[in-house]
Amino acid sequence: MRNTFINLSLLMTLLFMSACGQGKTPESVSFMVFGEPAELKAYQDLVDAFQKQNTEVTIELIHIPSQGDYRKRLVADLVGGAPADVVLVNYRRFSGLALKNAFEPLGPYLEKSDKIKEDDFYQLSIHAFSIKDQVVCIPQNISSLVTYYNKDLFDAAGLPYPNVDWTWDDFISAAKTLTVDTDQDGDPEQYGAGVEPTLLRVAPFVWQNGGTVSSGDNRTITLTDPLALEAVEWFVNWQVKYHIVPDAAEETAESSESRFINGRTAMYFNSRRLVPTFREITAFDWDVAPLPAGRNKVTILHSDAYCLTAASNHKEAAWAFIEFANSITGQTIVSQSGRTVPSLIQVAESEAFLNSNTKPLHSQVFLDVIPSTLRLPQHPNWADIEEICDEEIQRAFFGEVTVLEAMQSAVARALPLFTEIE
Repeated sequence: MRNTFINLSLLMTLLFMSACGQGKTPESVSFMVFGEPAELKAYQDLVDAFQKQNTEVTIELIHIPSQGDYRKRLVADLVGGAPADVVLVNYRRFSGLALKNAFEPLGPYLEKSDKIKEDDFYQLSIHAFSIKDQVVCIPQNISSLVTYYNKDLFDAAGLPYPNVDWTWDDFISAAKTLTVDTDQDGDPEQYGAGVEPTLLRVAPFVWQNGGTVSSGDNRTITLTDPLALEAVEWFVNWQVKYHIVPDAAEETAESSESRFINGRTAMYFNSRRLVPTFREITAFDWDVAPLPAGRNKVTILHSDAYCLTAASNHKEAAWAFIEFANSITGQTIVSQSGRTVPSLIQVAESEAFLNSNTKPLHSQVFLDVIPSTLRLPQHPNWADIEEICDEEIQRAFFGEVTVLEAMQSAVARALPLFTEIE
């Protein structure tokens, strides 16, 4: 009897423990992203795949469509002490947040990982998210600025497609031909090109011309130097002299991105992130090419990283998600959406990214330009410095002031923000 009682008691205890285990609530990790609906699907697919393998963790996906709204939300959440556990951060805004200890450094996690290693990634992207040789965030992509072009419009005009050897002069000539104002009313029905007049867009042309964006000691903007000024002038002339891109009123009425999607702009300059959206285009064929080259062939880094916020109360679970997202499986999922140029070398060089059965046909372009890709300075105030430069570039681009006046103003306005990094 006594043995029977003990066995029954043990059985009840085991059943109770089993029931408690089955009822355990999964740990919740919040993950905040930005982007258009096609981009969001890539992250949802990533989350779904992770959760199938990790049932003990639930990922709450927070989507902020606008990048501007996303940045405001991120800063507000960090200041308020309640950010998402995992956030996407662009390298141009990374250092200002990292130096304020907003993120948990991921170098120690990476060193212990049996799924990913630092050497698995393109070093350009890893370095963009490192502070004093310490890896802080894990880059998900290593995109660059490229030329998207409407193949149908080039064919109709009898023009050769942009290629690896095309130049500034080639670009201007093609864009003039592809700007069509049938009724000569000064309001073209079709533009040769579209671009955002920002430092991010003009910087590679400054570098191509032999100029610099900031001084070697990172204490000032150098856009008034002759070679830099010459490149900015050439860029601004797209609008004020050649009229191959929309003016301010036309850009406000409809963005160049929208015009490209609608088949009324022949070339558009952007990074890889628009590929999921452009893959929905059915009215015409399109592809990508490198930037037109000046004295040198140079482009600019576009890269976002998964960062673990220091305020997170779920660091181990959040790292598990970041580790999965940057594993071969995770980066393959996002890569197949078209959203990224994988920062993981093995995935970037795989069929998952280079698949010639999906657009763009020449995805290899994004990999070929990596050796000639430069990044903007790492500075705690860079986000504010860049915003000042954007405002002045736009004033010149839309003919409000001369290029020299705009760049002189940018230098003067930005100077107080150039404090030395401790």
